[in-house]
Amino acid sequence: MGFFKQFKEFAVKGNMMDMAIGIIIGASFNKVIDVLVKKVLMPPLSLMTDGIKFQDKRLVLREKIMDPVGQLVSDEVAIGYGALFEAFIDFLIIGLTVFIVVKFMNSLKSKADDVKDKTIKTPKDIELLSHLKELMEEQNKLLKKQK
Repeated sequence: MGFFKQFKEFAVKGNMMDMAIGIIIGASFNKVIDVLVKKVLMPPLSLMTDGIKFQDKRLVLREKIMDPVGQLVSDEVAIGYGALFEAFIDFLIIGLTVFIVVKFMNSLKSKADDVKDKTIKTPKDIELLSHLKELMEEQNKLLKKQK
């Protein structure tokens, strides 16, 4: 099968569109979480820790060196552990949010897959499988009675 034919099948099946939508929503979601952490969560945390700005926290390995005229000879070398702390908080919030969303979506999916629950329309393939299961159970009972 040719490369372009495979690509066409991939794009037509919706995989590409689903992936594009996921990436766009993920990028927007990342911006929301970034603002939530930096502008909503970190200021009260900084206030509780006596005004420490975690974003500015770093471990200086070498101070910047200036010559007698005031020209920069070499830059400061530092490890920005405060930025790592903020990124870790971002990660935790994103992970928790994704977990809650996936859990909610799974509960909706399980309701839709339940044939007996009439509040949500069950997909046709699930209905057919349910009917097949019922017919097979009925057939097994008849076969057991014949023995």
